[in-house]
Amino acid sequence: MGKTIAEKIFAAHLRDTPSAENMVLDLDVVMCHEITTPIAIMDLVAKGMDRVFDPDKIKAVIDHVTPAKDSKTATQGKIMRDWARRHGIKDFFDVGANGVCHALFPEKGFVRPGYTVIMGDSHTCTHGAFGAFAAGVGTTDLEVGIYKGVCSFRLPQTLKITVSGRLQPGVTAKDVILAIIKRLTVNGATDKVIEFVGPVVDSMGMAARMTICNMAVEAGATCGICLPDRMTAEYLWPFIQDQYADIDAAVVDFAKWHSDPDAAYAGTIELDVTGLAPQVTFGYKPDQVKDIGEMAGTPVDQIYIGSCTNGRIEDLRDAASLLKDRHLAVGVRGIVTPATPKIFNQALQEGIIKIFMDAGFCVLNPTCGACLGMSSGVLAEGEVCASTTNRNFNGRMGKGGMVHLMSPSSAAAAAITGAITDPRTFI
Repeated sequence: MGKTIAEKIFAAHLRDTPSAENMVLDLDVVMCHEITTPIAIMDLVAKGMDRVFDPDKIKAVIDHVTPAKDSKTATQGKIMRDWARRHGIKDFFDVGANGVCHALFPEKGFVRPGYTVIMGDSHTCTHGAFGAFAAGVGTTDLEVGIYKGVCSFRLPQTLKITVSGRLQPGVTAKDVILAIIKRLTVNGATDKVIEFVGPVVDSMGMAARMTICNMAVEAGATCGICLPDRMTAEYLWPFIQDQYADIDAAVVDFAKWHSDPDAAYAGTIELDVTGLAPQVTFGYKPDQVKDIGEMAGTPVDQIYIGSCTNGRIEDLRDAASLLKDRHLAVGVRGIVTPATPKIFNQALQEGIIKIFMDAGFCVLNPTCGACLGMSSGVLAEGEVCASTTNRNFNGRMGKGGMVHLMSPSSAAAAAITGAITDPRTFI
């Protein structure tokens, strides 16, 4: 019997099997941010276990509230700084060099095909776009990962989703993953790995693949994963060129992680996206999704473009292409947050920041703040946000606020009209 990519990664990293279904894996990368990691750090200090298994495999950032908004968040940042300094963690990204973790870390080349990755953040599954097993974990598992470089998981079952057809103009990876979550429901992939394959996925760039893997957790999945290929190798080439004679050699090597033709799956789903319309959420669950036409005319108060789901340069380009020579509707405020300093600088050079500013948007530094209702765009009770983020839970962006998840193109269309609008109107 063949193996899935997840099973191959587990086999290559297996440290111990304490029970039939429990597998202890060696970790290639432990990622840390200032919301969940300080709890783990302080607990390790209190236990007299203040050490890290390998400072070169720890990647840390202050990204959720940056710069600090109050004394509490300032203290969280200080704990991270002091810890990184104590242990010689060179890949620590403080204010000014920081970005949204799941955009910044791939940009730095920290994730490779076949890697095992954990972080105390549910959207760690984003990194599966590179053919890695990447999972969000709780504080206890994060502590163990920091201290020993291992983490325990159940033997993975994989759900294979084949995406075929051809996306129409104005329809994006965000619409694909929203349609998938609608079909699966929020519990449909619980404790499973979602393996995204098919010609549509093959044609996606790494930004789009990160978008679909990012939201796998919203269907309950432990990880979303794509098979590494030439697109992966080209993205990573600046970081791996000393390891291979050429990109072709890297592509051949990456193929060893591909799922075998006779691998066993917990389930398979076929999705033809040829007729897919832009998607948008309603209600307070990510599986409450409709075609955008069914929600057209719903008024919005705020537009938010950014996050680890859709804050990359490709996303900003999509939105800016609609916003050029247009302006925010009267009474609507717009916020855009490039996900990393590199993306911000690139958007500056391409004139994208000017387009947003001319359209009336507030341009912010890289931060996660608004996505989880902590800072930089929190909603008031009764307000509605058209957002490119990944969660629409009740109170997610502010107590009593409503969040409609959509693509950057759809968010830009809503910005122009002041209501949920099919972006194809402007294409």
